Amino acid sequence: MAETEGGNDGGSDTAGHRTRLRRRFLNSDPEALADYELLELLLFLAKPRGDVKPLAKRLIRRFGSYAEVISAPVDTLKEIDGMGEASVAALKTAKASAVRLLGAPLLNRPVLTNWRQLLDYCRAAMAHEPVEELRVLYLDTRNRLIRDERQGRGTIDHTPLYTREVCRRALDLGATALIVVHNHPSGDPTPSRADIQTTLHLRDAAAPLNITLHDHVVVGRQGHFSFRENRLL
Repeated sequence: MAETEGGNDGGSDTAGHRTRLRRRFLNSDPEALADYELLELLLFLAKPRGDVKPLAKRLIRRFGSYAEVISAPVDTLKEIDGMGEASVAALKTAKASAVRLLGAPLLNRPVLTNWRQLLDYCRAAMAHEPVEELRVLYLDTRNRLIRDERQGRGTIDHTPLYTREVCRRALDLGATALIVVHNHPSGDPTPSRADIQTTLHLRDAAAPLNITLHDHVVVGRQGHFSFRENRLL
């Protein structure tokens, strides 16, 4: 059941605004729309009647940008006045769709020759997360992606990397190479001393098993840091 909108929905004025905004989106450059207007379009799906512009602008004021809004935790979104389950689901569907769209070109293709797409995918999936998250990309002998798995979520400034579990999983999948990715919620992708030590430990543990650690990438809102590019691997 769709959410109902409290208060006066503005009648034909609101319906006319919805129609005009949809037409602008379909008939012109979608990039010309403001962040709050894209949010309005998503909220239309959950709230078939009523003026959702105030809610869309309230979300932008609270989180700062479209990307931050759709990446916000479910529980935090639900705290915003006017955000019910259907509205939250509409926003999170947009996030999941973006991540899946960016990840699709990586399947069955050599990851190392599609590096920019890999970075775009990782940043979309992780850069705006409120806590640290660690993913391991398992690759075959041709560096094609076998599996992308989230190993775990941590706190705002830490997530554990279990070397033994990563190596065991690589052997189970028949992977011969790894790329580790994690995010820094602070926005700054500069690795910590612990990040460096853990990465070198994983490299040294994987090598005797004929598993190569190609890279460890740290992503944040301010960019990314590649261990390989910075000669730390």
